[in-house]
Amino acid sequence: MGNNDIVPLEAILYKVYSLRGINVMLDRDLADLYGVPVKRLNEQVKRNKDRFPAQFMFRLTNNETHNLRSQIATTNFSTMSRSLPYAFTEHGVLMLSSILNSPTAIRISIQIIDAFVKLRQFLSTHEEFRQKLLEHDSQIRTLFDAIDQLMSPAESPVKKIGFR
Repeated sequence: MGNNDIVPLEAILYKVYSLRGINVMLDRDLADLYGVPVKRLNEQVKRNKDRFPAQFMFRLTNNETHNLRSQIATTNFSTMSRSLPYAFTEHGVLMLSSILNSPTAIRISIQIIDAFVKLRQFLSTHEEFRQKLLEHDSQIRTLFDAIDQLMSPAESPVKKIGFR
């Protein structure tokens, strides 16, 4: 944890999910981090609809919610409201800090953005490493193919034994 961190980085990263191919955080997890009820967070979002276009926030489908419930055994989805949760992208989290204008909300938002950045850096490094392994794998395969060819006896015509 850094000097000004309210929440450990791992606690934030644990609440980042990949949905629809992007990293998001759920309204209930954000409300928990900000120290506000989910209802209040969602009320503020509804009052400031223009700040949350589809690329900043979206509502989960029944299927997505069901899949999250089955994947995340430690999350207690039974305490969630009956309505489907909202998912906020990194930009949506930034907007939340502007509508939940408290010192705690601002500090938590900074930490969350830092967590998104670190996650992006990690995934980028991981992808570069994977690409290098694939390149090396291809080179190693070529090397083994060459060795196999050198070790294989040259095909020479088989001489028949006997009189012709």
